[in-house]
Amino acid sequence: MDYVVEMLNIRKEFPGIVANDNITLQLKRGEVHALLGENGAGKSTLMGMLFGMYQPTSGIIKINGSEVKITNPNVANDLGIGMVHQHFKLVHNFTTTENIILGLEPKKGLTVDIKSAAKRVEELSKRYGLNVDPYAKIEDISVGMQQRVEILKMLYRNADILIFDEPTAVLTPQEITDLLEIMRNLIKQGKSIILITHKLKEIKAIANRCSVIRRGKYIGTVDVKDTTEADMAQMMVGRPVTFKVAKKPSVPKETILKIENLSVLNNKKTLGLKNFSLEVKAGEIVGIAGVEGNGQTELIEAITGLRKLESGKISVGSTDITNYSIRKRTLEGIGHIPEDRHKHGLVLDYTIEDNMVLQVYKQQPFSKFGFLNRKAIHDYSEKIIKAFDVRSGEGGASLARSLSGGNQQKGVIGREMEREPQLLIAVQPTRGLDVGSIEYIHKRLIEHRDAGHAVLLVSLELDEVMNVSDRIAVVNNGDLIGIVNAADTNENEIGLMMAGVKGDSNHE
Repeated sequence: MDYVVEMLNIRKEFPGIVANDNITLQLKRGEVHALLGENGAGKSTLMGMLFGMYQPTSGIIKINGSEVKITNPNVANDLGIGMVHQHFKLVHNFTTTENIILGLEPKKGLTVDIKSAAKRVEELSKRYGLNVDPYAKIEDISVGMQQRVEILKMLYRNADILIFDEPTAVLTPQEITDLLEIMRNLIKQGKSIILITHKLKEIKAIANRCSVIRRGKYIGTVDVKDTTEADMAQMMVGRPVTFKVAKKPSVPKETILKIENLSVLNNKKTLGLKNFSLEVKAGEIVGIAGVEGNGQTELIEAITGLRKLESGKISVGSTDITNYSIRKRTLEGIGHIPEDRHKHGLVLDYTIEDNMVLQVYKQQPFSKFGFLNRKAIHDYSEKIIKAFDVRSGEGGASLARSLSGGNQQKGVIGREMEREPQLLIAVQPTRGLDVGSIEYIHKRLIEHRDAGHAVLLVSLELDEVMNVSDRIAVVNNGDLIGIVNAADTNENEIGLMMAGVKGDSNHE
């Protein structure tokens, strides 16, 4: 059998945790091999060893039949292994070409020969259908384009074994279709791909075989064409999973969030949100649909107090909060699951326990006369950790940065929901979560709605917006294109509205 990669009986231990427990993965030449598993199952750790970021505690790795020791990413590059990480490693004020040649700069005398490098980048970009402008600055191009620059970085280094770590987590539906097409091109040109993901739809669309790991253990490898999504989900989670969100029709009551004629500047100092008005009532979930970067971030940061308004008014209940501080807004009953869990969701060098009380540590029982009550904080955070299945090496005492992305996300969601805010703003709440966790979070959002609270949901996953929301507001380029009832619309109509086409049937 022609295997380009064999990872045999790999074990990896970190202090207090076995991340990979005797895992075997074999990649055939010219296949797309999916690596499927829940958050914290050990997928990224396993691939990190193939890319030289960690060393296995035991087990062997073979490339093209020969045993190798991959001591760092440069060794991996030399062996023809490339990796597109979940969080891109790009220098924002450099051009695409400057990023691609970093560390391999071709010289002409004493200066870097950008011209010939850009020419090669252009050739590679054409050959693989990537359409990357070699002279564009990273900060000026879309997230989808940045990912293509990461792919070019691998191709420029002549990689034949390509690892994609959750590549579609940050992409719009159209970009996902494009990426799958790019992967097909790469395979046609003789590359072999390992795709780390927990999106079953994509595995069905692109992968030949799929290996599943659960809680660090190898569960099995299946042929994708003979296996249903439900079967793969059950292998991954260890129990049957439902994909439909069960909910009764909403019974909206009084208005909780009222946004009137809101205009906000974006980071480029032009209007990111223009004269925007929206209401969210108690007992309903309003979803915001739109391609990334069309005003969602500006809207959420304006409501939560992270960005100042140019004009307009925001009320929660009967209170005008337009000029309130962030803390005062929190006390007014706003919960916020932020888009960027690292920047706005967690203090990474605090423990999970301390992160769970960031908004409430000043109140009893968490402190008295300025002294923290460690036991109350511990008990409160344990309750959240248990309810939301936040997995870590040392429970609440673990530092936030030591958790996998999905477990960090579950912690943030648990903290915000535990306070039972009258308005819950959930931005990309299930980004990076697996089907089992997504199912649970969706159920909790609907329970929050049914308890008579308001939920504003922002997500780039169209399925999520359509499944969970009662009404959907579509934004394009900072404008509200229209509002539709989730029950009366379809992906096609929403997709057209996301592209800026006003629907005929804005059934308000």
